[in-house]
Parts: sequence; structure tokens; C-alpha cells
Amino acid sequence: MENWGGSRPHHTYVDPDYLTSLYEISESDLQLIRDFKPIFMEHMDEMVEEWYAWLKTMPEFDQFFSDEETLSRVQGMQRAYWEVFMDGVVDDDYVDRRHLVGEAHARIGLPLNTYFAGMSRFLTLFEKMMAKADMKPEDRVATTSAVSKLLHVDTAIVVDTYNHIVEDTLTAQAKSLMEMSTPVTQIWGGILLLPIVGIIDSARASDIMNATLTKIGETQARIFILDISGVGVVDTAVANNLIKITRATRLMGCECTISGVSPAIAQTIVDLGIEVGRIKTTATMKDALADAFTRVGMQITVAG
Repeated sequence: MENWGGSRPHHTYVDPDYLTSLYEISESDLQLIRDFKPIFMEHMDEMVEEWYAWLKTMPEFDQFFSDEETLSRVQGMQRAYWEVFMDGVVDDDYVDRRHLVGEAHARIGLPLNTYFAGMSRFLTLFEKMMAKADMKPEDRVATTSAVSKLLHVDTAIVVDTYNHIVEDTLTAQAKSLMEMSTPVTQIWGGILLLPIVGIIDSARASDIMNATLTKIGETQARIFILDISGVGVVDTAVANNLIKITRATRLMGCECTISGVSPAIAQTIVDLGIEVGRIKTTATMKDALADAFTRVGMQITVAG
């Protein structure tokens, strides 16, 4: 599957000369491919039909290719793909087209093992075609070797692009989840609250600090409550991260209270010998909120 329109794809630039050198593809290899193109084109439709007959036996076929219109369009793209392949010209445009194949496969979620199997099947069909070609044995071997090497280049580009797309997607998802897990909320004028659930590693601590300082800057808040009652484990690294967050908020004129400090967490901090300094802590969020309202000049009364 391939997208032939639009601008250059977004990917790390790879020098075509570097690729041909890395895979030991010489100009004579590319010339062999070009010389064989007329024979290949005569049999390409037959090869494509055989390839899709094989694909229909794969479990992924119904998921990705069962629609007749889609199947016809993809077959046309594949014919164009192999026609460019047999041109035997490895330049920037050629590399870009292979990047686009990787992008397309990644975005529809086609498994890489299916792609590998498909390329292997194509090579088998190609060798079958070569066996029938009226060629000298040495030319047949050399041409098959040249095609195989260029297929390896294609596979490397497609897989590298596929992996980058998947990694970028996972990174974006992780960032979104991280942003959702650090909802610094202004619960009253001058008071911010952030309840934390789960594990605090260095990356999450950095996100918490950035989100908190940004919110303080936006709201000019005077009090920040960081509730850790949902944090499962507090070790030296976590405690030090919490201390850094409180110090950073103080530099912006905002006092931080850490609420939800259970007896187990308090004992852990003492056992670790961590100096908490001027950090204000409370056992519950209720206590932290009551103190915060008092400090901003509000009084809570029970109705009734």
C-alpha cells in the first residue's frame, strides 16, 4: 500500500548512496534490474494475482483487504510500486516512496510479520519467474541477487519508518496520559490542588513540576496542595522529587502543602533519613484544605 501524493514524508533523511553502499548494491546490480524490467513487466500481472491468491490465505486479509474496491486500488498501487522498483534508480524520490509505504502500514496497523511474509513471498514468485526466463545461468543468478539486495533496502526503509511512527504514536499517547494524570486545578481563588495516583518517576515528577509552575504563573496562586494519598511507593527518589517541587513552588511565592502522608510514608521518610526541611505536610486532604482556606482568610462553617 502506498500514498503517491502530497509532500515529502516526515522522516529522518537517509542518503540513497549510503543505502546502496551499505547493502553492497553496485551500478551493475541496478543495471541488471533495469535490463530485466521488460521481462518482469510482461509477467507482473500474473505475479500480482498469484501474490494476492496467497494473501487471501492469510488471517489479515479479511481485516485489511476484503473490500473489493480497496483491494483493486491496492493492487494498482502495488503494480506501480514494482514498476518503480524495476527502474533500478535509488534516489531521494525512491527512498521517500518506501518511507510512505512504511507510514501507510503503520497507520493502518498492518503487522510487520505480514509485511515480511509478503516480501518473502514476492521473492519466491520472482525466483519462479527467473527459472522460466531465457537467460544464461550466470545472468539469472546475478539478477536474482541484485533484486534480493534491493528488496532488503526496501524492507529496511519500511521497517525503520514503521517503527518510528509506532514510537511517535506511543510517545504521544504517553504524553496525553501524563497530562491527564497531572490535572492541576484551581479549587478556589489562590488555591491549587493536584491529587497524584500511581508511581512518580523522574519523568512524571518533571511533568508535575512544569504543570504546577505554569498554573501558578497563570493564576498567581498562593497555596498549592499536592495530595499523595494515591501514591503507592515513596522511596528516596520520590521523596527528593517531592521536595524539589515544593521548593520550586516556593520560589514563585506559592506555599506547598503535601497531604495524604500516611503513617507508612512518614515512617519511610524517617527511615531513609530524608530532610524535609520547611515542607508542610498533613495526614489528609481535608486538613490541607481547611488550612488553605484559613490562610486565604476564609472560614468554613457547618450549615444547620
